[in-house]
Amino acid sequence: MTKIDLLGRRKFITGLGVAAGAAMVAPAMAVSEKAAGVKWDEEFEIVIVGSGFAGLAAAIEAKKLGAKDVHIFEKMSYFGGNSAINGGLFAAPGTPMQQQEGVDDSVERMVADQMKAGRGIADEALLRHVAEHAVEALQMTLDAGSEYHPYLQQLGGHSVARTYQTTVSCGAGITQPLLKKCRELGVNTHNRSKFEGFLVGEKGEVLGVKMRQNYHFEEDQPGKVINVRAKRGVIMATGGFAQNVNLRMAQDPTLTAEVGCTNAPGATGEGMYEMFRLGAVPVHLAHIQSGPWASPDEGGFGYVSNYSIYNFPHSMAVNRLTGKRFMNEIADRKTRADAELSCRDEQGNAYPPLLITSYKDSKKHPNTKKVIKYNVGWKFESVDELASHFNVPLKALKAQIKEYNQYVKSGEDKQFGKNMTKAAGKYIEAPFTVVRLWPKVHYCQGGVQITTKAEVKDSFTGQAITGLFAAGEVCGGIHGVSRLGSCSIPECMVMGMTAARSMMNA
Repeated sequence: MTKIDLLGRRKFITGLGVAAGAAMVAPAMAVSEKAAGVKWDEEFEIVIVGSGFAGLAAAIEAKKLGAKDVHIFEKMSYFGGNSAINGGLFAAPGTPMQQQEGVDDSVERMVADQMKAGRGIADEALLRHVAEHAVEALQMTLDAGSEYHPYLQQLGGHSVARTYQTTVSCGAGITQPLLKKCRELGVNTHNRSKFEGFLVGEKGEVLGVKMRQNYHFEEDQPGKVINVRAKRGVIMATGGFAQNVNLRMAQDPTLTAEVGCTNAPGATGEGMYEMFRLGAVPVHLAHIQSGPWASPDEGGFGYVSNYSIYNFPHSMAVNRLTGKRFMNEIADRKTRADAELSCRDEQGNAYPPLLITSYKDSKKHPNTKKVIKYNVGWKFESVDELASHFNVPLKALKAQIKEYNQYVKSGEDKQFGKNMTKAAGKYIEAPFTVVRLWPKVHYCQGGVQITTKAEVKDSFTGQAITGLFAAGEVCGGIHGVSRLGSCSIPECMVMGMTAARSMMNA
């Protein structure tokens, strides 16, 4: 395979700069303690807790910068965490594929899109730092062997197409190559190793961690807890808490166990809890995002999610009661999720709306065959057949299709202001593919507050907690009210790389 170099002579800058299935029971709480008198069972140079995008990128960067002894700990039996099952979508500005497709983009434009979705409370400095280094992170995945579809996607809330997607259409297309690269570089990886708390010095500095060996998720624990000293520090890359029903309901009582979730079962938030206990600043915990591309007809992330993400730009979302559109199909996630949740029958019960696409356009995505094969989507030869199957008012639906196709032709959506660039020439016409939409809990915008150096801030002093760094979804405040799709992977990887640089340059 030919090696791809997105950066040419550009490399990660020296110096970071300042402006750069629901778990029904809450997880057992870890407890940090003073390290005085503690017997250290192990002593490593760098300890990374979590093996998703952030943890893997941190390990690779640390090794590249000369670290000799890097250890990744993962509580589950498999590596990759929630990252392995996400959509594999990576946004970056100023990429070669954008140049090939004639897309005019910039760091400023990507930051502006995210600030708009953040509704005034996103962290501009952190968003800018990530956008400035997104191409370097993308290059890390390519160097490790990740492969992407030969086209860009324009996801909801993005003003231009800037999103790559792995050829396997999931995050494993990135985590597996990164894990392989880690092992090639000599990174030590430990699974079934659960974080049980920090070991801290007299001044509150993090000296190490307690790790439970031979951990079995949601089972009785036979494993021994060992004390691990981290000479350079600890990087927490433990992810979000979307599977912790008690915690998410404390923030939003509507997010009960009955609400679906796209996350891996281990996304329960213990690492975040313990950083709060240590003094970390909690930020935006109540902003929990639901994915508007999910389906009520399958569990978890499923096949429909990536199918919908790809097809939204050239598809039409319809309320089954009215046969009419009810939203901009590529608005930001919160806008669309809220619109979908408003689709209810006369009794107020959920009445999942439809996403209607021409089969000739939908079939270009590999998930289309799977969606139809596994009966989570349908193919119809006519509007009459579609309307009859879902009991949609036929006359209204035909009128809506005709109106929408006029917008495709003119390039202007007079109903909801949708950007029609990616819909050009893609009319809604038979045969159709159709899926049902209903949001699922997907991403936690809340977590611990960090700096642009990936340092964890102390709520009492406002300063960085010595020896402690964090990256990825465990961090809060970066995206504000609504995170744009495909911006999580670059954030996780860039901040993981940043944590490693901060640690190695200390």
